[in-house]
Amino acid sequence: MRASDLLHPRPEGLYCPPGDFFIDPVRPVNRALITHGHSDHARSGHGSVLATQQTLDIMGLRYGEDFAGTTQTARLGETIALNGVDVSFHPAGHVLGSAQISVEHQGRRIVASGDYKRQKDATCAPFEPIRCDIFITEATFGLPVFRHPPDTEEIARLLKSAAQFPERSHLVGAYALGKAQRVMRLLRDAGYDKPLYIHGALAKLSAYYQSQGIDLGDLEPATVESGAKQDFAGAIVVGPPSAFADRWARRFPDPISCFASGWMRIRQRAKQGGVELPLIISDHADWDELTATIKETGAAEIWVTHGREEALVRWCELEGIAARPLHLVGYEDEGD
Repeated sequence: MRASDLLHPRPEGLYCPPGDFFIDPVRPVNRALITHGHSDHARSGHGSVLATQQTLDIMGLRYGEDFAGTTQTARLGETIALNGVDVSFHPAGHVLGSAQISVEHQGRRIVASGDYKRQKDATCAPFEPIRCDIFITEATFGLPVFRHPPDTEEIARLLKSAAQFPERSHLVGAYALGKAQRVMRLLRDAGYDKPLYIHGALAKLSAYYQSQGIDLGDLEPATVESGAKQDFAGAIVVGPPSAFADRWARRFPDPISCFASGWMRIRQRAKQGGVELPLIISDHADWDELTATIKETGAAEIWVTHGREEALVRWCELEGIAARPLHLVGYEDEGD
């Protein structure tokens, strides 16, 4: 069996003909296997969804309990047979509940990584390298310029600024699923024990993280209706990046705009976004992590998707590893 007979791109997403299922389809299909809960990978309207319990819970929080016709829980490491194709889910280290999906049939194994990172993260299970014949890797930060610093150093910069400007609030832009909770936990692990103020868009997901045993400390709603502007002097406020462009952000005293993202490595991007304190914290692998992971899988062939495909394909070729871009469409950078 050729690899393309086991998995290949279709307009809906990656399709497995013998198993008759899609991985992270971008439009409604009969059977979907979902790697994680970000909206560019997890959409509502499928006939059936197979995912980890945490991803199913997150989809329910985002889309409502009737987001799919039926659901099935995939336990990490457990093999499930779908029409004679063996599939298993393995930690991806991206966000809570995220998983790589292994697809095995007639002696050939393909692992679809979904999105992943290799940095330690107290809010989700760490990435687990899976030996395979073909590894499908993301390439969001697939250029050598992207090398993420330790996240503890970035949080230290935030805390230093908060100490230097006690009269100002710090508004931290962070994606609602994964990044926001990671920033909160990093602050707690760094010893910050004051209340963290959060935008309403983060409330349900942050409460879910807490229910899963991830301690985020005292979280308070970031509203000024019940108090004065100066009540937020010195406060750290976390919200989705979109909220910082509207009237909500102007409620706070002389706020310092921060943004937690791997894209903050590009100074011009930070400047264009009006970010005063860029925090290079990413939930995606950087260049060194991408190349190291490819080697760890032992895969003889690499399929590259989601981002800077050409550079990583070229690196593989120079290393003597067969590689090709998949050119999948419909996947953005919600969790960068």
